[in-house]
Amino acid sequence: MTRYGYYPGCSLEGTAREYDVSTRIACQELGIELVELEGWSCCGASSAHATRYWLSLALPARNLRLAQEQGFSALVAPCAMCYARLRHTQHALRDPAVREQVNSLLDRPLQDAEVKVHSLVDLFSEEERLNLLRSKVQRDLSGLRLACYYGCLLVRPPEVLEPDDPEYPTMLDRIVEAAGATVVDWPLKTECCGGSLSLSRTDIALELTRRLLEDALCRGANGIVTACPMCHANLDMRQQQINRRYGTQLDLPILYFTQLVGLATGHAPKELLLHHHLVEPWSLLAQAGIPA
Repeated sequence: MTRYGYYPGCSLEGTAREYDVSTRIACQELGIELVELEGWSCCGASSAHATRYWLSLALPARNLRLAQEQGFSALVAPCAMCYARLRHTQHALRDPAVREQVNSLLDRPLQDAEVKVHSLVDLFSEEERLNLLRSKVQRDLSGLRLACYYGCLLVRPPEVLEPDDPEYPTMLDRIVEAAGATVVDWPLKTECCGGSLSLSRTDIALELTRRLLEDALCRGANGIVTACPMCHANLDMRQQQINRRYGTQLDLPILYFTQLVGLATGHAPKELLLHHHLVEPWSLLAQAGIPA
C-alpha cells in the first residue's frame, strides 16, 4: 500500500458523502492507503477567492502546512474544487512576497518542503494502477456507455493543474475503460456546467447543463461519470428543473468515477451509496446485470 495524506474537504463530509465512501473503497482496491489530515479546514473554494484574495490563499496554505507538519510528502484531494485551490495556492506561493504575506496570516509559517498535491483522477490513471484495476474487475460493465465529464476545475489553467491535455483530457476515460465500461467520445467533456452560477444565475446554469446532458445522450451515453462534487450536484439535481423549463425528458444517471471502480471490483451499489443520487441509477446498472 502506498501512503498518502487525505484531504476530503467539506463536500465529501456532507452533500458528496458517497464520493468519500466510494473513494475509500476504490483506494483500498488499488493499493492506496489514505490517512486523513488531522485538523483540516475548509479550503475556501466556494467563496473565499470571490471575497478576499489573501483569505483564499491562507485557507489552503493552512492545510498544506498541516500536511508538512504531519509528515506527508503527498496529499490527495478527490474534490476538484479543493484540488484546484490547493494547486493554485502552491503556484502563488512560489512568489516570495506572496509567501511572506500568507505566512503572516498563519499562526505557524509554511515549511520549505513542498507537498505534492494529487487529484484522485491523476493517481488512478497511472499505468500501474490501471493494470491493477484491470486485474481486479469482477463484473462486465461493457453495457454502461459512459461520457466522462471533467468540467473546468481538473484541467484549467493547465500551467497550474497540469492535466494530460487541457482541451481533450483522457485520464478519466482511461480509468473508465480499465473498469470495463464503454467510453463515449464526447467533445464537451471540459465545457462548464455552470455550477458556480447555480444560485446567482440559475437560468444560465440550467441552459449550460441542458446542453451537456442532451449532447451526451445524442452521442449514445446512458450515464455520465465525474470527479467534481459541484458538477455532480448540478448535473444530478437540475434534470427535473430542466425538464419542466424546456419540456425535455432527461433522466441520465450521474456517477462518481470511484463508484464505477467500486462496482467493477465487486462492491454492492448500496455499499457505494448509489441510492443517494437524485436520478436513480438502477435502470443503468440493470444493463450490467447489477441488482439494486
